[in-house]
Amino acid sequence: MTTNSPPFWLAPEPTSPFPPIELAMEDPNGLLAVGGDLAPERLLNAYSSGIFPWYSDGEPILWWSPAPRAVLFPAELHIPRSLKKRIRQQPFKVTINRAFAKVVSQCAAPRAQQSETWISAEMEAAYLRLHKLGYAHSVECWQDDKLVGGLYGVLIGKLFCGESMFSHANDASKIALVSLLTEFKLNTIEMVDIQMMSDHLEKLGAREISRSEYKQQLNIMVG
Repeated sequence: MTTNSPPFWLAPEPTSPFPPIELAMEDPNGLLAVGGDLAPERLLNAYSSGIFPWYSDGEPILWWSPAPRAVLFPAELHIPRSLKKRIRQQPFKVTINRAFAKVVSQCAAPRAQQSETWISAEMEAAYLRLHKLGYAHSVECWQDDKLVGGLYGVLIGKLFCGESMFSHANDASKIALVSLLTEFKLNTIEMVDIQMMSDHLEKLGAREISRSEYKQQLNIMVG
């Protein structure tokens, strides 16, 4: 069930529960709740429930659970021939959790034709706390010791919630993602939640699933 009634206002306690994701609004797609904070307990509760924060500076914290949901199953990862050739050339040194704060900072930088970013200083600090607690991870691509691409996200159970990626060199973010799923794996990943579909992730095998299927997968991945 979806609704166009106003979103739910969260209680101030970090452990206060979120409403069921079935109550997310249709317009805007997925808006579920407002307020609260970015304490580790609340963020982990959100991701475990299929919810993520997304808001701009000056706004209250907005919590989302859109439908359909874009996901990528590692077993369905498709590496195009041109990307396979590029990987064989080893254009980057790829690492994991070597420069988490730098990756988030680069993801937060305004992109071309954008004057602002949704990753505020408050968000950066929140994910750095999760990283220090062992839940948030980054993959980095280096070229001549310069960080040229990467991604970061939150790992809960077998679910990797991808938050953002950046690329300053051709294919850097794609190679970071492929490395996450084929080389690093973090020993557990069986589904990547990419939230909203993009063209280049669809070409790598991502697809959209319904909210009911997403909930079923969430129960399997997170328990």
